[in-house]
Amino acid sequence: MDYKKTNAEASTITRNMMELSEQTGNVYESIVVIAKRANQISAEIKDELSRKLQEFASYSDNLEEVFENREQIEISKFYERLPKPTLIATKEYEDKKVYFRNPLKDDSMKATKE
Repeated sequence: MDYKKTNAEASTITRNMMELSEQTGNVYESIVVIAKRANQISAEIKDELSRKLQEFASYSDNLEEVFENREQIEISKFYERLPKPTLIATKEYEDKKVYFRNPLKDDSMKATKE
């Protein structure tokens, strides 16, 4: 997913917990789903940022190059301005773009049908 084009809020907002729990029926289960998705997003963003910064990596000890590397600074600033992974994950969850399942509930449903 392209996190640069996300429409998630840049700062935190107050949310209605009952609306968040509608999909799962449990507030805590909803929070776990959002937290796991936020961890995935965070790892993806970190990998992408590391790959981009690696292109500008300098293995010399020249101080002038460190201060003059504007591209690296601009890339870092861009990623700092992105919404936090928890906000992106919450927006995806609200928009029903996150697939999740609870294996414990799935197993209990199968047992009652048989």
